[in-house]
Amino acid sequence: MTSVTWSFVELVSRFLHRDERDAVLGDLVEAGDTGWQSLFGILGLVIRQKAGLWKSWRPWLAAFGLALPCSLLLMGFSISISRTYQEAIGPTILKATGLTVGPGFSLLLCNVLLLIAWSWTGSFVMGSLSRRTVWVSAVLSFLPCLFCLGRFRIDSLSRFCLLLFLPPAIWGVYQGLRIAQIKLSSAVLLALAITVLTIPAWTSHGPWIPNWALSWPAWYLVATARRPGQAPGPGRDAGPVQRTS
Repeated sequence: MTSVTWSFVELVSRFLHRDERDAVLGDLVEAGDTGWQSLFGILGLVIRQKAGLWKSWRPWLAAFGLALPCSLLLMGFSISISRTYQEAIGPTILKATGLTVGPGFSLLLCNVLLLIAWSWTGSFVMGSLSRRTVWVSAVLSFLPCLFCLGRFRIDSLSRFCLLLFLPPAIWGVYQGLRIAQIKLSSAVLLALAITVLTIPAWTSHGPWIPNWALSWPAWYLVATARRPGQAPGPGRDAGPVQRTS
């Protein structure tokens, strides 16, 4: 086996678990197969493993029920917050008489809290559901962002206002990969807070469907939360969860 072919074999093997990778590479050396045979053999093994992950409903829900639709909704909500900021604070923030705010400041504050909570909870659920396929969910989240950034045409706003949701979303994915479950009391408190913050939209005949589409991950956290006395969920490096997610 040439050094070039073996380099490709080692590169493809990085998609396997560390312990499994060492065993497979050892078997290939002992088998004495040609470089191309080894490369196609390990490539087929990787493809079968990755395809097997999608036999579960969890990666599908994370990718197409959370990552793709929520990124679109959160970009729209980020633009709404930016416009509310302009109306409530922007024109008056530098007045000589001192800091003043417009009548929409309370709505702005409510929307900012909602944006953070929606982004974090949705991303946490996405990370906990699709530990080994999280890269697919990430791609499905970023593609709409790149598309909208390239076609943004609001002169009074920066195109990067589309991405206000990204910092809490990235933090949520990290936490979802790390701890998988949160305490029941924390989950209930978070879900109730999100529900209360959406009440202004109910009273003003706001968009119900987007609100509930972004709110259901919080109640999913309640349903799957760690009960009192239950052991913490496996972390990022836990083998059994990673093999079944």
